[in-house]
Amino acid sequence: MQIIESTTPILIVTVSLIGAILIALTGERNRNLREFLTILVAGIKFVLVFSMVELILKGSVITYTAFQITDKLSIAFKVDALGILFALTASFLWIITSFYSIGYMRGNNEKKQTRFYVCFAIALSATMGVAMSANLFTTFVFYEIITISTFPLVAHKGTPEALAGAKKYLTFLLATSIAFQLTAVIMTYNYAGTIDFSNKGILEGKASDSIITIMFILYMAGIAKAAMMPFHGWLPAAMVAPTPVSALLHAVAVVKTGVFVVVKVVLHIFGVDLLQRLGLGVALGYVASFTIIMASVVALTQDNLKRRLAYSTVGQLSYIVLGVSLLTTSGIAGSIMHITLHAFGKITLFFTAGAIYVVLHKTEVSQLAGIGRQMPFTMAAFTIGSLSMIGTPPLGGFISKWYILVGAVQAHELFFIVVLSISTILNACYFLPIVYSAFFKEPSHDNHHGGHHHNDHHDTCLEGKHIFLVAPLVLTAIGALTAFLFSGYLFDLVSIVLKGVR
Repeated sequence: MQIIESTTPILIVTVSLIGAILIALTGERNRNLREFLTILVAGIKFVLVFSMVELILKGSVITYTAFQITDKLSIAFKVDALGILFALTASFLWIITSFYSIGYMRGNNEKKQTRFYVCFAIALSATMGVAMSANLFTTFVFYEIITISTFPLVAHKGTPEALAGAKKYLTFLLATSIAFQLTAVIMTYNYAGTIDFSNKGILEGKASDSIITIMFILYMAGIAKAAMMPFHGWLPAAMVAPTPVSALLHAVAVVKTGVFVVVKVVLHIFGVDLLQRLGLGVALGYVASFTIIMASVVALTQDNLKRRLAYSTVGQLSYIVLGVSLLTTSGIAGSIMHITLHAFGKITLFFTAGAIYVVLHKTEVSQLAGIGRQMPFTMAAFTIGSLSMIGTPPLGGFISKWYILVGAVQAHELFFIVVLSISTILNACYFLPIVYSAFFKEPSHDNHHGGHHHNDHHDTCLEGKHIFLVAPLVLTAIGALTAFLFSGYLFDLVSIVLKGVR
């Protein structure tokens, strides 16, 4: 394994920070320049991330130390196959989300748009910081920056409801990470003498089994961004945010950072062998299974579309946790692939929810009868996103679910196979009726929701006026389809991760 010293990681993190400053300076005075900067910065970031892929595929690791605090404590970056996969997903979807945000924020005449774009840029910088961190300290610092920089985004509307949701969001995420995660990091440093990520883990033989078990529990409780129950309450509460925020938080940045850190801690702090010996993988699998089923049941009861999607996210994230907790090659592979494959499907669904709101002012599932005729592109994209969530071939979501299922078979865990089967049925139960009612039911002609009433022959032009909203969701839906065909490339990166940890 070749280790390459390069400044690219620090450039990837700082490019958005520079962007944030420029966006703040441009402000409302020149909206077009402000939005152009947002897209430019997103583009540069993606190109920089992409430039490292070839080296990583050849088995190299790219490192860079930004600040050395003490001889064992530093803000340092190490880009490996797992990190590049997450960074590629987030930076690519960030470009599409930037276009979508312009359509949404302008179409909805949102206030404080400059603050919105500034916080967005900082949050993405921090996400890249987590993706490429070399140790737990760096991970922790950027993890907290994500929480703080997304708080104004959740509170964006400034209504009492938005402020209450944002307060719950901040309290949950800060309290868990400071009380549990930070304690676990300090304990790790104390016992292992290092907090650098290592392929085989760093805790084997460093502390008694009971201490290691306590540390494992502290980590899992402290990474509340993974939204495992009972630490999931912040996620539905954050649905008060504007839809581009929901899309970024629940498909790309915040929640994916959570499960990404879970995967890193499982593989690179504890290691597969240690967790197998202590039976902690199975225990984590049971918590994930409970979350998968409960979240799906709650999703069934939600009439608000974004809340239904939020509970769906809670369940889908625990697929990633379940996959890695199996500690089998296929389980880990499915877990890592689901980070990317879920992102494309879920961001599509949030984009469609936002488009429906901007164009027709509808927010509830019960209002969506016949909407497929008014917004055919949007609802076609919604259908593709839903099928990917359910895990239907030939969509990306099928592949990661299949690997997790095979991983459960490899682990001889019948219980987890049953959980995956039941949750697939539940996913179908809360998505397919929406699709059915959108395309096959008569539209209700009640107009008290502030929806615009159009004659039938005007219906087709509804989406045309909102090209910035509709084009991104069509793109991500195509992404969810093509992800199936190009999953081989994903697997090339995943197999490098597997070689290291097994």
